[in-house]
Amino acid sequence: MEERAEEGHTQENGGSDCAARQPRTSPCTSLRMFLVALSFAYFAKALSGSYMKSTITQLERRFDIPSYLIGVIDGSFEIGNLLVIAFVSYFGAKLHRPKIIAVGCVLMSIGTFIIALPHFIIGRYEFETSVRWVVNSTLNPSPCRPDSPGNLTEDGTLPQVPASGCESESNLSMWIYVLLGNVLRGIGETPVQPLGISYIDDFATEENAALYVGCVQTISVVGPVFGYLLGSLCAKIYVDIGFVKMETITITPSDSRWVGAWWLGYLIAGVITLLSAIPFWFLPRSLPVPGPEVPEKCTPEQTSFIKGSPLLKHKYSADEHTSFIEMAKDFVPTLRTLLAHPVYLVYLCVTIIQLNSLIGMVTYKPKYIEQHFRQSASKANFLMGVINIPAVALGMFSGGLLMKRLKLNIMGAAKFAFGTSLIGYILSLFFFAMSCENAKVAGVTLSYDNIDRISYDKHLLFTDCNSKCVCSSSDWDPVCGENGVTYVSPCLAGCTTSAGSGKNTVFSNCSCVGVAGNFTASTGHCPQKDDCDRMFPYFLALSVITSFIISLGGTPGYMLLIRCIKPQLKSLALGFHALATRTLAGIPAPIYFGAIIDTTCLKWGQKRCGGIGACRIYNTTAYRIAYLGLTLSLRTISFIICIPGFILLSRQLKEEERSAIHGALRNGGTELEVLRKEELVISNSDQPHHPSENNTDRQTRL
Repeated sequence: MEERAEEGHTQENGGSDCAARQPRTSPCTSLRMFLVALSFAYFAKALSGSYMKSTITQLERRFDIPSYLIGVIDGSFEIGNLLVIAFVSYFGAKLHRPKIIAVGCVLMSIGTFIIALPHFIIGRYEFETSVRWVVNSTLNPSPCRPDSPGNLTEDGTLPQVPASGCESESNLSMWIYVLLGNVLRGIGETPVQPLGISYIDDFATEENAALYVGCVQTISVVGPVFGYLLGSLCAKIYVDIGFVKMETITITPSDSRWVGAWWLGYLIAGVITLLSAIPFWFLPRSLPVPGPEVPEKCTPEQTSFIKGSPLLKHKYSADEHTSFIEMAKDFVPTLRTLLAHPVYLVYLCVTIIQLNSLIGMVTYKPKYIEQHFRQSASKANFLMGVINIPAVALGMFSGGLLMKRLKLNIMGAAKFAFGTSLIGYILSLFFFAMSCENAKVAGVTLSYDNIDRISYDKHLLFTDCNSKCVCSSSDWDPVCGENGVTYVSPCLAGCTTSAGSGKNTVFSNCSCVGVAGNFTASTGHCPQKDDCDRMFPYFLALSVITSFIISLGGTPGYMLLIRCIKPQLKSLALGFHALATRTLAGIPAPIYFGAIIDTTCLKWGQKRCGGIGACRIYNTTAYRIAYLGLTLSLRTISFIICIPGFILLSRQLKEEERSAIHGALRNGGTELEVLRKEELVISNSDQPHHPSENNTDRQTRL
């Protein structure tokens, strides 16, 4: 009795898995070690995932591919995840979970290294430049070469000799390696969350399990911050750093041809992910259940706690003697019952549409900042990591706190999530007003006589001022004239001489510039940031506010999913929700967002071996309308679907309330009937011997 009282006292005042254990107990240390290891694994996978988002423009330029292919690469992570999630979730729980997680981390690191592999295969990065046809010259070549027009092909380009190495390069596009590496990352990430969370819930006390899971989730939010900061750092470093003389590089990080050291970040992320796998190899398959001692058999309280855990209901039912055929027969009717649930079906549709909007927006937001506000990739990634991600994390935490403080029921959670999303939607409309003018590029966004004309036609690049020069319309080597207009190349600016080297090269005698006798031009785009510099801080402020407000509804919205269905369908509902959102949002959203963004391109780059490469300049007005319009259109559709959802939810709650009342009345009547039957039995058996005692007992029962 004293031992049992001491046990109860320990569980009441402990609050820790090891409060009353003796120093020699290792389960506490093992659980804490697992918690630290899992937090590090969450950090590593979040870091590498956000770093992938931060490098989309670098990958576009390095592999000369359009945005929709970047979307395919980005969505390949979800494809890899979906390939094995069912097997891992079912069989992983029956095997050595820490070692399965370790194998997943190793696969993630291998996939990350494979993504960086093309850098070491394809050689040095060669960006477009107008002087690439001149070799073995000790003097600065003349951009404008007075050759005969007959040297041009029909489409206005110079005849080119295929670059060396094109035969082997054309057989296999190098971006395939990035795709395969990302698929492998998705496969490796699969066991980390389901097996890690279930392990914690198995072997932590009930009050500590929620705290531990919260710690892990918090660490996973820190990962993207460092991922985007790593992306910002690597974007500043030239892709071939250490292999080329930087003084010979004529472009800057703000140039549309600049490619940062994208591969370096993947090597760092791969090493971090590999290190995260090490602790899991030394952790035990299982730990003793929580308690002051480690008995051979669990107490009834421990058994009821474990079986009552929401995360373990499905696992423990699987341990019962049920054949696979019986489970398979039961699966289809259960899934049919789940999909026939009207509230769940509406919730599923709403979240799929909203996640399409969210994933597409987040994937291309750094690129939007780069192209629309003419910021460097490094600055765009830095702002995403330092400003946007913390705002989202704070919003999710505050949403959960508010839900607890306000004690929201299921309808209150639904209204709260809808309200925050609607406020964020209204605020997002102001993004349309935060516009920057198109860059002034002669022959692309305006004609040579400064008449605005937002369209691209390669024949508009040629005019009287450069008619004596033999220029290629496919080149992209922008120079800034003294008149504040950017020209596609020094040749198309009519420049005949150049002086200096690298970034300090100055072109002179440029017949198309013509500003009061000053006909010079310098390398790179003209700044033209007056309107953007004024608008950009407002854009950032509004972006932070909307991210925070929309994130407030994240936790209540997720709780709505859990509470709107019957407990026995909860595991299947969560699993099917994850499957549907990954398949219908995580994979397609980056692809069609990228394809629509591609339609706003004004000038495509030229691949070294021929063919269209990455986009060099976008129509910023069309880009803004396409990017923001698609994002907000999807959210508009989701709001419309929410209307019948609220009606159905209200009906469901009324029916549940009515059923609960009828059930209580029915149960009360049944209990009364049982008491009467017991009374009758007792009275019949005891009446001959103790009639007075029986009457007293009957009165007591009644």
